[in-house]
Amino acid sequence: MAGGCCGGCETKAPVEDKAWRRVLWIALAINAGMFAVEIAAGVAAHSASLKADALDFLGDSANYAISLGVAGMALEWRARAALLKGTSLLLLGLWVLGSTVWMAAAGTLPKAETMGIVGVLALLANFACAVMLWRHRDGDANRRSVWICSRNDAIGNIAVVAAALGVFGTGTAWPDLAVAAVLAGLGVSGGWQIIRQARGELKTSRGPQAIAIVSAGESRPTSASSASRETATQPCV
Repeated sequence: MAGGCCGGCETKAPVEDKAWRRVLWIALAINAGMFAVEIAAGVAAHSASLKADALDFLGDSANYAISLGVAGMALEWRARAALLKGTSLLLLGLWVLGSTVWMAAAGTLPKAETMGIVGVLALLANFACAVMLWRHRDGDANRRSVWICSRNDAIGNIAVVAAALGVFGTGTAWPDLAVAAVLAGLGVSGGWQIIRQARGELKTSRGPQAIAIVSAGESRPTSASSASRETATQPCV
């Protein structure tokens, strides 16, 4: 994202916003569909990693829906949405960690064949989303958060496929549980990155007002200075 965007923004923003929203709608449909597929497969196959991946798809669906609601808004609102998404991703990672511990204690063996097939399908879905979102990865916290979620999910899908091979080869649930723990770590790390950038952008959007001296010994912000400040702090996306 270019800094200090004043000239030329107005002609580019509408086109970029339309492209961004179109990508989000497609990604939302893909993720919502894959959530239903993976949660059903995870329950049927007794797989902790598939369930964790399914929850990631659900979280991403909510993320895309939130992003559609704030696309084109001021920096402060986009940062607030990113902060909400980062917090949800962080909490999701902590939840998966607890779930993994519980399944380790239960000692249920997952079905490797189901894990492998669904894992490959999920990888293809996330790869398609990652390709669409690639050009937006260096945007503001809101857009970067969407890219991070897609990237983490693609990495997680590869790990699920590897876990399926591990379960098939060893006859134990530990590869599945290990991948679930990795997914949780990615969620916690990604959530923290998003929260840090969003908090920084919130501080930027709440910068000091320009003050104009209107009389001797007295000052107050004028409408002109306020408008100038608003223009300077609202970036082109």
